[in-house]
Amino acid sequence: MAALMAASCATVQMPPDAAEKIRAMGRVVDGPATAAIFAPRVREREPFANVKIERDARYGPAERNLLDVFQPTEAAAAPRPVLIFVHGGGFVAGARRNPGSPFYDNVMLWAVRNGMVGVTMTYRIAPQNTWPAGGEDVGLAVKWVHDNIATHGGDAKRVFILGHSAGAAHIADYLAKPRFQRVPGSGLAGAMVLSGAYQVAPPLVVPAYHGSDASQYTEQSSLPGLLASSVPLFVGSAEFDPPAFAEQSTALVDALCKASRCPASAVFADHNHMAQPYSLHTDDRVVSEALLKFIRDELKAQP
Repeated sequence: MAALMAASCATVQMPPDAAEKIRAMGRVVDGPATAAIFAPRVREREPFANVKIERDARYGPAERNLLDVFQPTEAAAAPRPVLIFVHGGGFVAGARRNPGSPFYDNVMLWAVRNGMVGVTMTYRIAPQNTWPAGGEDVGLAVKWVHDNIATHGGDAKRVFILGHSAGAAHIADYLAKPRFQRVPGSGLAGAMVLSGAYQVAPPLVVPAYHGSDASQYTEQSSLPGLLASSVPLFVGSAEFDPPAFAEQSTALVDALCKASRCPASAVFADHNHMAQPYSLHTDDRVVSEALLKFIRDELKAQP
């Protein structure tokens, strides 16, 4: 059985004081407690220097089909790579931005400070919207990026997508189900999924989103379709993820390796479920270094 690469082997580690607090929390999903650790560590607060932001651009017809675009104000000699971020929220909550919180503008600032144009999206949630709303909305957002990102200095041929938790599941659905792809060939140069669910099965079934008919769960699972996807993939999880999330990531990596398509992967030492996206653009570079390496490697591999 293939094992996910341990990120503790990297040259960077979580700052010891943050690591101690995360270890004390254990294998829980505790957004507020994790945010309290990382919010003071986020490097910038609005207004952000040398960053142009367009808020609330509409990418689809639903009320929650909104996105924000972050771009450097400095002109570039060539269009920049693009990073789309898809937040989590257990399929029933979440947003791309919460007033007074640095999350998830931190992901956008991290993208901009590393030479990219950042796009963060909000999508439809349950119970008002059921499967496959999330995957469909990812498709609409990718199409919007391809149609509009040039006016923001972005390169539609170099679009990467990053998702966490439910956001990772929605990205996986998008990659696995070609009917959601409104751009031929997915329109992505690479995808990064952090602690998502790729096989719809207890305890990660959310009836409000997936429904209560277990006979539909195989169709709703993205793992079979991911085996056929040609999009380069990074699969991440956290040392202190709840076991079900860790098992999902391991199962995905194992299946891809058995299909001779081993993805880039990592288990982030001393991190928990929420620490992964919250740590971006802070003094904790464990997750960010791994993601940047994946993006840079895929950019180098492009013809």
